Amino acid sequence: MPAPPIAVPAPTPQGVDQVPTRPAYGLQTVPTASAPVPAGAPAPVVLPAQTTSTAPYGALPAYQGSYIPYGTPDEDRKKETLGSTYIPMDSWIYPEMTRLYSLGFGDTMFLSMRPWTRQSVVHILEETEDDIINSSSEEAQGILAAVQHELRLETPAVGTNGRGAIYGTESAYTRLMGISGQTLRDSYHLGQTLVNDYGRPYEPGFNALLGASSVNEWGRYSLYLRGEYQHSPSGPGYSQSLATYLSYVTDGIPYSGFNVPQATIPTPVVAAANPFRIVEATLSVHLLGHEISGGKSDAWMGPAQGGAMAWSNNAENIYSFRINRVEPLHIPYLSGLLGPVRYDFFLGSLKGHTDPQGAWTHSTMFSFEPTKNFQFAFQRTVVFGGRGHEPVTLRTFFKSFFSISDTTNEEKMGRLDPGARFSDFSATYRLPFVRRYATFYADSIVHDDVTPLSAPRRASFRTGIYVSQIPMLRKLDFRVEAFDMDPRSSRSTGGTFNYYETIHRQAYTNKGFIMGDWAGREAKGGQAWLTYHLSGKEWVQLEYMNKKNDKDFIPGAFSTALGTYARFGGTTQNSVKASVVKRFYHDDVEMNAWVQYERWKAPAYMAGPQNDTAAALQITYFPKLKSTQSK
Repeated sequence: MPAPPIAVPAPTPQGVDQVPTRPAYGLQTVPTASAPVPAGAPAPVVLPAQTTSTAPYGALPAYQGSYIPYGTPDEDRKKETLGSTYIPMDSWIYPEMTRLYSLGFGDTMFLSMRPWTRQSVVHILEETEDDIINSSSEEAQGILAAVQHELRLETPAVGTNGRGAIYGTESAYTRLMGISGQTLRDSYHLGQTLVNDYGRPYEPGFNALLGASSVNEWGRYSLYLRGEYQHSPSGPGYSQSLATYLSYVTDGIPYSGFNVPQATIPTPVVAAANPFRIVEATLSVHLLGHEISGGKSDAWMGPAQGGAMAWSNNAENIYSFRINRVEPLHIPYLSGLLGPVRYDFFLGSLKGHTDPQGAWTHSTMFSFEPTKNFQFAFQRTVVFGGRGHEPVTLRTFFKSFFSISDTTNEEKMGRLDPGARFSDFSATYRLPFVRRYATFYADSIVHDDVTPLSAPRRASFRTGIYVSQIPMLRKLDFRVEAFDMDPRSSRSTGGTFNYYETIHRQAYTNKGFIMGDWAGREAKGGQAWLTYHLSGKEWVQLEYMNKKNDKDFIPGAFSTALGTYARFGGTTQNSVKASVVKRFYHDDVEMNAWVQYERWKAPAYMAGPQNDTAAALQITYFPKLKSTQSK
């Protein structure tokens, strides 16, 4: 009989795309004359998996990539241990990233929960990079390239062992601003001329800023510092009679003793301001997808651009302790229904409160993403404590944190007061059939109710739609927002509802500015923006704003004896703003120039229409950060 063939088995394939079609070189069988030559086995066929609610697209062949159910965490993310600093809310990255989302990409970004960390933005881009590169959207590709270049040190370079430490000056900037005409700077009563500007001082005349920021990241730890010198000239404030009226009649606070002066009411003569202020200062440690930090950091809790009902950068940041889940979290069973989740909690003290003094606040937010096109979030802010009212202890904190029921008058006035409670609900939806063009969003807040969804007539709203590109003019986008801060529960509340509370009467302010939406109490109006994008981080923009406070909130005329007053007042504001952002010298220098014209009427303050014009030029230098990446 002929001898059997001597065969050496082929190596076991490691994957579908590694199954050999013939024996590897040097491992062939040695057949005899009567033995057939073995033929290579065909590659196995991967059949599509049955679709389910959690895996609606089935499985793809391994050589094309496999489907991961929406919300399932990436194993690399679960192992992530690198700390990272927050990106400041006035960075150019946010408008570009939100545009990227509305272009149909960046599904893992949570629009209602900002700021984001540098690492979290890198991860958002990593998840969507292939889709952007393989798309025909030059706008999305430009944004991807610009943001990746800005955060290039966050990703280890090829041939290096880990990210290493990142350190250095992030930015150095100066802003020169001139204002002609009388302005408004009282968001709690009459209104603001300049909004969402960290509560910086401004008055008619020459105003200036000079600041710098620093990024420092090593391992799990990070430190962000940003400080600036601020200058504004002296200017006229409110008359004694108007200040007394606003404090005593509108807010119910005696205008005497320790209540004078009040941060929420400009004094008769506003002194020149020349402070050095810490804008942000945050020391953080990264632990299991969380940034646990202490210091001053931004908070913008809402999907809108013009304002955020719960928290914005309209007021100066507060010092706080913070736990922020910066990466999407997959919770078994729950995420199968609601998708990945993020949450944020911080606790800190408020400044500028006189009745009662020394109030504290805490904020808790949960944001969910059931589908890649729909997000929603719940948030609650509580203002509690205060000298002479109740102490700030663990007992009073837990009382305020867990309280959801109504309180009796005795409890409200006593040492077990749960505080002034404000609940927010927001949602974002990329509209059907125009997923890469239009995004609708809504933000709402209510006082002393579990959620605005359960009490819509008592809620305030800001809604908007964002068109990220216009056919045939893809560099042009359009956004419009409407706000209504006048609840329908009664004809007028005299400003004593949202952003106000019986005990904490300056509730939603820090150093005199509203921490939420600058539109304030009992106001209606809207904003619109038309933006032409020159590149991934350059644009030209036109903005229009209209706002009208209820005539019963701030009357138009009153007697100095506070006995009678005429109800034909309120405040009306209209403004137009043009701005341009341009980069020079290899993108290391940014010019942000803008001019704003405003026309307003506030009969309680000044008779007849008033005009003001503000023009500003800000130059920012972005030095190159340094890294200790090692090979």
